[in-house]
Amino acid sequence: MTTRTRTRRARLAVPPLLAAALLLPACGAEVEPAADGEGQAETVTVPRCGEDVEYRRPERAVVYEGGSADKLFALGLTDHVHGYVMPPANPPVEESPWAEEYARVEMLSDDLLNRELVVDAEADLVVAGWRSGFSDERGITPEILDGLGIQSFMHSETCYNYPGHPAEFTPFEGLYRDLELLGRIFGVEERAAQVVTELRDRVAAVADQAPEGRPPRVFVYDSGTDQPFTSGNQAPPHEIIDIAGGENVFADLTDRWTTVSWESVVEAEPEVIVVVDYEDQPVEEKIEFLRTSPITAELPAVRDGNFYVLDYNEAISGPRIVDGAEGFAAYLRTADLDLS
Repeated sequence: MTTRTRTRRARLAVPPLLAAALLLPACGAEVEPAADGEGQAETVTVPRCGEDVEYRRPERAVVYEGGSADKLFALGLTDHVHGYVMPPANPPVEESPWAEEYARVEMLSDDLLNRELVVDAEADLVVAGWRSGFSDERGITPEILDGLGIQSFMHSETCYNYPGHPAEFTPFEGLYRDLELLGRIFGVEERAAQVVTELRDRVAAVADQAPEGRPPRVFVYDSGTDQPFTSGNQAPPHEIIDIAGGENVFADLTDRWTTVSWESVVEAEPEVIVVVDYEDQPVEEKIEFLRTSPITAELPAVRDGNFYVLDYNEAISGPRIVDGAEGFAAYLRTADLDLS
């Protein structure tokens, strides 16, 4: 069987989420809150990884990576986004469903998020994940930004890794929660409710169309040659696989992204390999490694050419994880797999 991938051109198609967003009121002035005298509060209290935080209505948000930007774009908040930070691993923003929105916003850096950048940008809100943006090691944490008078919002999914905070939300539930919380912060609750309803409906439709028979065994290959880096049950690819009707071979691994051994991959005998596509690490090289390594060459998925390419932005917290579930489900429905 030949390797199944989707081309860059295919990713330019407008997803239902964006089409629906375009039917909602235009972003900018039309989503501004009413004046105080009309019953609109100046601030709103919203939880941030277990801590209640009081937010002012942001006007100069800085967003880190595609997932953060996509959440605000999906809510029609482009005019409230001052700029974005997009490290090299991210696919070009011109290929995003929200390419027109990105074009209206300044790219601040193609490096990692840092404190100096957001201070220089005069940001009044930073949206990122814990470890994926915010970092103790790099000196940009919600607490540090609080001290500088800069608000911060962390993706609910990444709270799993936040010190002292237990896992509360699966990746998809975390996405819905983030959209609802951001809707409250920006005063666009109705828009957020509409977007979340549509996303839930799309996910339910995927689950309803899962292939019959036993779920195929699926291995997520992010990167790594000495040891593979993969998705545990707290990261989006695990839930994408589950919703689509597959079984993550590391479903029992309670973690987000982590290193495992090649021996454990061989023992799992995956029938499908989901390869995460980074812009700075060609997916073709990853597949060639799997084909030529004596450790992985005889895996069922490799022998049969059952590779599915998952876009980077479909593997991190953001609206495009729903696109990932739809795409992988469509693949499973057409793949030549013995599920008896």
